[in-house]
Amino acid sequence: MAVYPTVSVTIVTFNSSRYIAQCLRHVLKQDYPAVDVVVVDNASGDETPAILRTFEDRVQVVYNTTNVGFATGQNQAMSLTKADWLLALNPDVRLTPSFVSSLIAATSDERIGSVCGKLLTMTPALEIPDPPMLDSTGIFFTPNLRHFDRGSQLPDHGQYEKLEYVFGGTGAACLYRRRMLDDIAISGEFFDADFFAYREDADLAWRAQLLGWKCLYNPQAVAYHVRHVLPERRSSLSALINMHSVKNRWLMRIKNITWDLYLRHCIAITARDALVIGACLVREFSSLRAFLIVVRLWPSVWAKRRQIMQKRRVSDDYIASWFAAKPVSSPLLNPQQVGSPD
Repeated sequence: MAVYPTVSVTIVTFNSSRYIAQCLRHVLKQDYPAVDVVVVDNASGDETPAILRTFEDRVQVVYNTTNVGFATGQNQAMSLTKADWLLALNPDVRLTPSFVSSLIAATSDERIGSVCGKLLTMTPALEIPDPPMLDSTGIFFTPNLRHFDRGSQLPDHGQYEKLEYVFGGTGAACLYRRRMLDDIAISGEFFDADFFAYREDADLAWRAQLLGWKCLYNPQAVAYHVRHVLPERRSSLSALINMHSVKNRWLMRIKNITWDLYLRHCIAITARDALVIGACLVREFSSLRAFLIVVRLWPSVWAKRRQIMQKRRVSDDYIASWFAAKPVSSPLLNPQQVGSPD
């Protein structure tokens, strides 16, 4: 009998009643034989808890009394399982039946710490655009420390059909190796709780890269995602989300940037910093609180940085190779290694 690596799907909900039932139905239809599901609800005020109660015979559910944020919620869910692999999943994602099995099939290389698939756009009405539009094929960083989803909002013309290494996967749907998470954890945290929400996936990916772990993109694993946060939609987002976005930009950098990388791109970084600070001073006043929080958290964030840098296993040139104006990827040397999960 074949022995399959175990997989736990971890989902954090907050007022997710529009999506969560469909999400769970498709998770439970996966063709992979060793999947369990953990949902942490962050004190939703809509019908989400009532919907989750109808799944309690098939899904482990935790009901928080307060909204502790996405990062802490995911850490909660992940701590409740001992699975070999953990699929962090947003409630607004719909998996195709072979999503998990396709991701697991690409994990034979022990250096692979995470795997992401091809996410296509789904509308808030849960409709699939025709022709299909890309949502994410992995994340990449630019020299000014912005991070984006590869292919976001572009028609899917088959331009991302290669198995290849990318910087990291979007937290909307990314499979993480338990051993990698244990390796990169800081004080038992996989995602940084200080982030609350937004950019925590990019922070984790950067930390994993520093410690020598690879992220593989597998286009055979397809899912659909309702993308709410996009740079061009910033003005329509809540003030709280925008504040966390500003705060987390600095927290992520303090923890992860090497002096070499900073010196290579200091002009681009400084120009972007000036733009962000200027926007907060002139227009987005509610985000000024982000800088006060960064100052308050400075000692603990710097302590996290020391831990990360002490464990860093890759060269300056390797890290610098991932920061470019256009998406960077690295070819898979032995794609024939990817086969069935057994």
